[in-house]
Amino acid sequence: MAGGGAAPAPKADELVPHPVKDQLPNVSYCITSPPPWPEAILLGFQHYLVMLGTSVIIPTALVPQMGGGNDEKARVVQTLLFVAGINTLLQSFFGTRLPAVIGGSYTFVAPTISIILAGRYSDIVDPHRKFLRIMRGTQGALIVASTLQIIIGFSGLWRNVTRFLSPLSAVPLVSLAGFGLYELGFPAVAKCVEIGLPTIIILIVISQYLPHAIHAEKPVFDRFAVIFSVTIVWLYAYFLTIGGAYKHAPPKTQTHCRTDRSGLVGSAPWIRVPYPFQWGAPSFDAGEAFAMMAAAFVGLVESTGTFIAVSRYASATPLPPSVLSRGIGWQGIGILLDGLFGTASGSTVSVENAGLLALTRVGSRRVVQISAGFMIFFSILGKFGAVFASIPAPIFAALYCLFFAYVGSCGLSFLQFCNLNSFRTKFILGFSIFMGLSVPQYFKEYTAVASYGPVHTGARWFNDIINVIFSSEPFVAGLVAFFLDNTLHRHNNTIRKDRGYHWWDKFRSFKTDTRSEEFYSLPFNLNKFFPSV
Repeated sequence: MAGGGAAPAPKADELVPHPVKDQLPNVSYCITSPPPWPEAILLGFQHYLVMLGTSVIIPTALVPQMGGGNDEKARVVQTLLFVAGINTLLQSFFGTRLPAVIGGSYTFVAPTISIILAGRYSDIVDPHRKFLRIMRGTQGALIVASTLQIIIGFSGLWRNVTRFLSPLSAVPLVSLAGFGLYELGFPAVAKCVEIGLPTIIILIVISQYLPHAIHAEKPVFDRFAVIFSVTIVWLYAYFLTIGGAYKHAPPKTQTHCRTDRSGLVGSAPWIRVPYPFQWGAPSFDAGEAFAMMAAAFVGLVESTGTFIAVSRYASATPLPPSVLSRGIGWQGIGILLDGLFGTASGSTVSVENAGLLALTRVGSRRVVQISAGFMIFFSILGKFGAVFASIPAPIFAALYCLFFAYVGSCGLSFLQFCNLNSFRTKFILGFSIFMGLSVPQYFKEYTAVASYGPVHTGARWFNDIINVIFSSEPFVAGLVAFFLDNTLHRHNNTIRKDRGYHWWDKFRSFKTDTRSEEFYSLPFNLNKFFPSV
């Protein structure tokens, strides 16, 4: 625009829609460009902090039910972190090569609880023996379930499925991979509002408002907002705890709010390296393995959605189906490692870390590899790791409110490739997102009241399979959208354009776009031996 005295520009320019972008602009560092080392190390530590939440919440929920005490809980958290570090490194070197953290997953909690409640453990009196027996049961189930992802991934089967994924069917899948986790957001913040709510407010002020108010040379506030806000609120929670604010509070409030209630610091060993079969030899049960396989399949679909979000926030081009399939195969190896080491839970792509990429605008692969280093380092030096792991859960939940939202909005951003004025688009989009929220809501509500799922036949493994599959928002939404998008008269050329399919044409095969090579090719000349098709 010219100076103040010039006439305003003609209105026609202002009515042009926003241009469509293959890669997300305004990302400070993309996959292949690492930030300077000091910054990269801090950012890596920030990723480690964010993934800690899930790594502590899952064992905290499961281990006491299995019969374990604080000692066992500390060891399971350490093992989970250790394996997560290895899996993240494997995924970023040999899998999709995206900056994706592979951490514990809530999808696997339901089948694990089903194993805990299995009749054959109920007669064991000694809690420690019961814990070990149940842990071996979960290990066996995970080892069998991992074969599902390994086969679907490495055989190229998933490549053939995701070739049919258009931007339109990716929208419900990716959106609900983020928004579908709404139960882990504010409901968990509200368990200790005086800690959770300030975290949300401080995080938003530091990351969104401060950078505009204070013009720093380098983007410090938005890039390290998590470290700032967690430190501030954690200190505040610590002062509340030692100041006796919770002396006479009910035990539940004390567990959520106090900084000294995790029981991890006291019971964590100083140095301990987790090793395979540390709990004894895994035991196998066909029904439980089937239930875990259902969870592995749901995890595979959810991870596909999160991988797509990660590739977007790392400013990479859309994932070629062959690379996605390779990543799923390596994730299967990750679940196999979960089973061998005994983490009590399988692993998927961490949604919260995908959201953190958006907050920091750093999609560098090196940063995530450094965070994997932190996971392994702090899992071996147990006492130091336990200090960070004792951050109250509502603080993590507050971070989730922002990060899950980022992943959800990434899903919505794929609507730029679709024609929103087509009734076909409106139907598929609306129906799949609605069902994706509505069906799991019924399954979860029913389970909360009756303490078993709506499918309640004599075969426990069958119940588990159906209940696990339909309790996942992204799975239901992705399934409905994928089915409708590929069956509703799709061969028509205008419809092909309506669903945005033509935008992703050049990424369907690895070779057709040169940028795929730059972002996704394997290191050490491995492409010769493992070609991407």
